[in-house]
Amino acid sequence: MDSPASPASAPAAAVALRGVSKRFGQLQAVDRVELDLFAGEIHALLGENGAGKTTLMCLLDGLYRPDEGRIEVGGQEVRFKSPRAAMKASIGMVHQHFMLVPTLTVAENVVLGAERIPLLLSPRRLRERVQAAAERLGLKVDAAARVGDLSVGEQQRVELLRVLDRGARVLVLDEPTAVLSPAEVDALFEALRRLACEGVAIVLVSHKFDEVRRVARRLTVMRRGAVVARFDDPAKLTDEALAEAMVGRQVSLRLERSAIQRGAPVLEAEGLVVLSDRGLPAVSGASLVVHAGEILGIAGVAGNGQGELFDALAGLRRPRAGRIALGGEDVTSAGPRERTGLGLRYVPADRTSTGTAPGLTVQENLLLRAYRSPPCRKGPWLHLDAARASCLAAIERLQIATTGLGQPARMLSGGNLQKLVVARELDGGVRVLLAMLPTRGLDVWATAEVRRRLLQARGAGAAVLLWSEDLDEVLALADRVAVMRAGRIVEVLEHERADVATVGRLMIGGSNAA
Repeated sequence: MDSPASPASAPAAAVALRGVSKRFGQLQAVDRVELDLFAGEIHALLGENGAGKTTLMCLLDGLYRPDEGRIEVGGQEVRFKSPRAAMKASIGMVHQHFMLVPTLTVAENVVLGAERIPLLLSPRRLRERVQAAAERLGLKVDAAARVGDLSVGEQQRVELLRVLDRGARVLVLDEPTAVLSPAEVDALFEALRRLACEGVAIVLVSHKFDEVRRVARRLTVMRRGAVVARFDDPAKLTDEALAEAMVGRQVSLRLERSAIQRGAPVLEAEGLVVLSDRGLPAVSGASLVVHAGEILGIAGVAGNGQGELFDALAGLRRPRAGRIALGGEDVTSAGPRERTGLGLRYVPADRTSTGTAPGLTVQENLLLRAYRSPPCRKGPWLHLDAARASCLAAIERLQIATTGLGQPARMLSGGNLQKLVVARELDGGVRVLLAMLPTRGLDVWATAEVRRRLLQARGAGAAVLLWSEDLDEVLALADRVAVMRAGRIVEVLEHERADVATVGRLMIGGSNAA
C-alpha cells in the first residue's frame, strides 16, 4: 500500500521532518514521524480526529518544540522557539480557528505584528499596499472592510493573505474548509493551485477524501501519532481504501434509513423575527413545524439567518416577534434551562465558546446536562460511579480521543471537541434535537457515526432540526427539506422532491418550476 516517500525526479525537500516526536503527559501525540515537503507541491496530511496531524504541523510552525528528532529547512537543521521564528524561515500556518481581530480592518489585521511596516505609513497607503498584495496573490478581499463584517470564506482569505504577505514559502492549512461553503472551497483550492504553481510548498491537513483527491499530489496518512501510509497519486484512491488506511480497519460508510414514522408536531415556530448581533433583522417572519420521528433539514447558503434561527429556538436569543412552541407549550419567553427540561437539546455551530466550557474537564463537559437527573443524580447528590460510567460510555460510542476524564476540554482536538458536544446532546431524554453543523470537522468514521445517531434519534421518536452546509448530508438525512433564504423559509420539500438541482436553485433565489 505504501508508495515512495517522494517523487523520483524531485529536488531536495524544502522542509524535512526526521524522526519527530511529541508527548503531552501520557499522550504520545506524534511518534517518530518522517515527512518531506517539496516546493510547488500540495501535500495532503490525512487522519482521523486526534491522529496527531495538527500537533505535527504545530511543531513545524514553532508553536510546540519536538521532544525528539529534527526539522530541516533547505537541508539545514533548525530549532524554532516560536511561530515568529518559523515565519522568519518562510514557514507560515493558517490555523483551524482564525486568529483575527474582528474590530480591525483587513489591512490592519494583515500587518498586525509584522516587522517590516513603516511606522509613518498612512491608513490610506496601508490599505493600498494590502489591496495590491491581495490582487497580486489572487485573493479577493476588501482591504478597507472590517473583519467582523466578513463571511467565513473572506476571513479565510485574510488569514492566507497575512501569512503570504510575510513571505511564507511553506504554507500549512489546518482543516481550512471546515466552515466554508462549496463555492468558497472552490475559490480556496483555485488559490492554492496558483500558489503551488508559483513554487510554494503547501500542506493541506484534512480528513475529507474528496478534497484530498482534488488538489493533492501526494498524501501522508497518520494514525495515533504515527505515519502509517504514503501515496503518490491520491486521485486514484477510493473512499474505502482511504478510510481503511486512516482507521486501520474496514469501515462501512453506508446509512441504513428506515421508513419514516411521523408523529405529532413537537417543535413549532410561527412568524419569527430575530435580530443579529448588529441589531439587524436576520430572521424575517420564518415559520416551521418539526414532527416527532422526522428530520427536517435546513438548506441555505451560510449567513441567511440559520444561526439566529437556531439560537432563538434554543432560547439563547429572544425573538423580536413571533411564537415558539414545544410540545404544544408556548416557550417563546422561556430560557435554555426550561427548554432543556422539556427535552430540547442543542448542538451549536460554535463548539468552543457555546458548545463547551474549555476550562472544565472532559467529564464535567459531558455532565453539563446529565448531572441534574438519574442515574447521574441520586437525591441531592451526584452519583459519582454512575456519572463516571455514563461519561466513559459516551466516549466509547463516538471514540473521543482523550487521555482521561480529567483532561481539560481545551486540550482536545477540534474534531474530538465536536464529538464531545454531539455525545452529550444525544445522550438520552431527547425530545427535540437542534443540530447545527453536527459533523463539521469530523473524520469519515465519526461523520458516519453521528449521522447514524441522528437517524437513531429520529427512529426513537425525536423531532430533529438539522442544518448543515453539506447539501448532500441534508438530502441524505432529511425527511423534508426547508430552504432558507434571506431569513425566511421559502419552500419546504418532501424527501422525494428534494434533489441538488432543485434545492440549489431555491437557495440562490430561483423558482421550483420544472
